[in-house]
Amino acid sequence: MNQRFDAFVTGITLCYKYIQKIKAAEVTDFGLKGAHVMCMFHLNQHPEGLTASQLCTLCAEDKAAVSRTISSLREGGYVQSQGPKSYRAILSLTERGKAVAEKIGDVISDWVSACGCGLTEEERRNFYFGLNLIAENMRSKMEQDLKLNDF
Repeated sequence: MNQRFDAFVTGITLCYKYIQKIKAAEVTDFGLKGAHVMCMFHLNQHPEGLTASQLCTLCAEDKAAVSRTISSLREGGYVQSQGPKSYRAILSLTERGKAVAEKIGDVISDWVSACGCGLTEEERRNFYFGLNLIAENMRSKMEQDLKLNDF
């Protein structure tokens, strides 16, 4: 049991650290920070736009972090809002934002392909199934035992 715990935590921690470094390194040419990547990614996936609340859920970030990211992206001319500037405003990418998001998408595709090299499609499906099941089980146990809300 201890070996499984160590392997799991070490593997997840290393992947997270690598992802943070990759995000930061790959977007500096666009004048962006690693924190901007997931907002840009999800807004590009939803051309109809998203609210800040939806971005919080999709990016697994809290309201303050998403608010700072949106503000920065607005100032850089990457994101625009429709309607009143509130938490319920619909956010979408500007033309500049779309161009950069497409380039970020290309970088993501390259990294995902390279990092998944050596896995069969069945192994990949099983990996994501297992990872999502573990995350859901952790959330459920956390809510039961620790009386914590969703992230």
